[in-house]
Amino acid sequence: MLLIFLFLVAFFLAYGNGANDNFKGVATLFGSNTTNYKRAIDWATATTFLGSVSAIFLASALVKNFSGKGLVPNELVQAPAFAAAVALGAALTVFLATKIGMPISTTHSLVGGLFGAGIVGVGSAFNFSKLGNTFLMPLVVSPILALGVSLVVYWFFRKCRIALGITKESCVCFGDEMKVVSQLNCDKDFIALPIETQKSIRSATEAECTEVYQGRFLGLNAQTVLDFAHYLSAGVVSFARGLNDTPKIVGLLLVINALDIRWGMVAIAVAMAIGGLLNARKVGETVSKRITPMNHGQGFTANLITGLLVATASIHGLPVSTTHVSVGSIFGIGTVTKKADWGVVTQIVLAWVLTLPVAALLSALIYWVMIQF
Repeated sequence: MLLIFLFLVAFFLAYGNGANDNFKGVATLFGSNTTNYKRAIDWATATTFLGSVSAIFLASALVKNFSGKGLVPNELVQAPAFAAAVALGAALTVFLATKIGMPISTTHSLVGGLFGAGIVGVGSAFNFSKLGNTFLMPLVVSPILALGVSLVVYWFFRKCRIALGITKESCVCFGDEMKVVSQLNCDKDFIALPIETQKSIRSATEAECTEVYQGRFLGLNAQTVLDFAHYLSAGVVSFARGLNDTPKIVGLLLVINALDIRWGMVAIAVAMAIGGLLNARKVGETVSKRITPMNHGQGFTANLITGLLVATASIHGLPVSTTHVSVGSIFGIGTVTKKADWGVVTQIVLAWVLTLPVAALLSALIYWVMIQF
């Protein structure tokens, strides 16, 4: 019965994770009005699920880290009550934050849960050194790094765009271009005779391309290319989030030896997808609309930086928070444009500060009650 309870609690945690985190990867698509909420969450769900399944092959190090191994003695790690207390404390913390629309870190919640239940279980035998080096350091550094990188990259992209003269109307056109090879002078009125065409590629506005091409031509508008890149970068972020978050929750299920780890990944992926589809809107509004207004290029830059940082961390087994990296990237853009809402950012940071101690207290209380009975 305790093992079944552990599985249900892990499923609840994954549901809360999906509700609080799934939309963050596509927040800039919605915030910049590139697409509507439904299309954004559908894209997030599909790419997050793909990342979760890929975690079976690419993120095994995170599974081991979040099982609690190295933080507490192995006999405590193998206790279902310990894993259940950690998962339930983290799940309740994430659920409460989701209800009030605050984007917090499931990673922070899990670290807090491991700390709280671990202190109750082993006291001073808890490995504080590994807690700081393996867990806390990446969590503190990642949002600062994301903010700095997005600030520099967006500034660089913007300078390049201005230097090249690229605007929303810029277009690269492929097709049969009309070539004027002769002209007739009839009473000083010149009549151009386009009697020859040839394949060509040119850069101009779409209207200019239309005037000089005949028949069929393919015009790649700069705005269309940017929107495609924006969708792609949002998918990268969501994929990276699934890759990074799923193993953290699955790590708590290692004590269920009868459950194949691959099926554990799939079960967690399904729960995350359901949570995102049903309850992601409130947190999504906060990240998309309230931190800073953004245009298409700014949203693309923030998503690109977030995806690269989170994917790199996942492959190397570093438990960074997608929430922190995503919000840090968006805030970096707002810092450049000087449009960031500092009041909202302050509220989010306060929620981040409270996440770990709240999860630790809840998990400690839950574990204490469980070992008493």
